[in-house]
Amino acid sequence: MSEPDTLLSVRDLKVHFPTDDGIVKATDGLSFDLSGGSTLGIVGESGSGKSVSSSTILGLHRGTNAQVSGEIMFEGTDLLQLSDEEMRWRRGRDVAMIFQDPLSAMHPYYTVGDQIGEAYLVHNDVSKKAARARTIEMLDRVGIPQPDRRVDAYPHQFSGGMRQRAMIAMSLINNPSLLIADEPTTALDVTVQAQILDLLQDLQREFNSAIMIITHDLGVVAEMADDVLVMYAGRAVEYGPCKEILTHPEMPYTWGLLSSVPDLEGDTDARLIPIPGNPPSLLNPPTGCAFHPRCPHRAKVPGDLCTTQLPELTPASSGGEHVKRCHLPDPATVYQTEILPEIAPDLVEDAAATTPGENR
Repeated sequence: MSEPDTLLSVRDLKVHFPTDDGIVKATDGLSFDLSGGSTLGIVGESGSGKSVSSSTILGLHRGTNAQVSGEIMFEGTDLLQLSDEEMRWRRGRDVAMIFQDPLSAMHPYYTVGDQIGEAYLVHNDVSKKAARARTIEMLDRVGIPQPDRRVDAYPHQFSGGMRQRAMIAMSLINNPSLLIADEPTTALDVTVQAQILDLLQDLQREFNSAIMIITHDLGVVAEMADDVLVMYAGRAVEYGPCKEILTHPEMPYTWGLLSSVPDLEGDTDARLIPIPGNPPSLLNPPTGCAFHPRCPHRAKVPGDLCTTQLPELTPASSGGEHVKRCHLPDPATVYQTEILPEIAPDLVEDAAATTPGENR
């Protein structure tokens, strides 16, 4: 059951796409909650189902051949049961999205101001003059210089960082309760990335919007997220408070993600350990645990559980809301004795001295 202050509650979401070769199970039984004003980070490799899940919440699967089931409860309403007209009314007003590539998301033939203002006109009974004033106000809030002039510029006349700011202005112009950010800092240099993340956090505090940020960058997750959902092959494989996931992960796939990220403040001699192999085909995923063909720890599991039986999401050793999908009998010990010494030798003593339940 979701908590009373839960804004979004997704239960057993399945998004399957029929093809000539079979059913592509892009999302296969996904569940999570998001409270108002908080941030959920969704991480995983390409093809894990992150973007499909978010686009389904927005209703962007409609008009395709997608087979969707489950429940997406938003402010007490199941979005999957709404008509197309009702969904269009919700989209942009209550739920908005920052797309990965603002240059392709914005129309090249219309000015930035016209496109942002249209999002306001659709959901508010105001004049074009009032919409233009609101657009200039939002461009100013997201840090666009000379917004009264830039409002008449075209997308190609903006830099990458400014286009991303304009997309944020468009998504927030109606004060939505939920903002979905799909790789919002991809293709931006690190300085602009930091500015965009700071901007999102500032605007979240101002508007009290919940944010669902989809990324492959664990640094972004550490900076912004309250909770983290790790996805693999269309399913959640680990889920819980951000600090708990980053300091006491209990799923080998999460270990792999952490092991392949450099720690600029840690031991300079620590090795980066890439995840072997490639993500599985969603058309014909492996039996049992989908990660088992790439998992270096499956020999520690008795019998053939990894190859024959899909593990359930079970509580991690730290308890609380931290859950993981793995057959390993004692993943916490494996992480502290085998993984942590490899990726961060200087943290081994600290991790051993920290009680997992004290992290949050």
